[in-house]
Amino acid sequence: MNRNTGAGLLGFGIVLVIIGAILEFAVTAQATGFSVHTVGMILLIVGIVAFVLGLILVFAGGTRRTTYTTDVSNTPDGGQRRVMEQRDNLAP
Repeated sequence: MNRNTGAGLLGFGIVLVIIGAILEFAVTAQATGFSVHTVGMILLIVGIVAFVLGLILVFAGGTRRTTYTTDVSNTPDGGQRRVMEQRDNLAP
């Protein structure tokens, strides 16, 4: 996973926390056989978990790895040719 996945999960977690908090603390409606406050608490907990997972993915998933390769070869005229390659890999 990459950094963008973590950022999306962060946003989704924030939205769930907001909706869950509204249902838990601000709604006073009652329904038969259905608890609005329980749904709010579930969304609040799931949102917090999604937010924490998003933070983990943002900080751990976006590490950058750089590989340096040096190749030294002999040329026909008796000299040497040095080829240096640099490759940056971002976590997929």
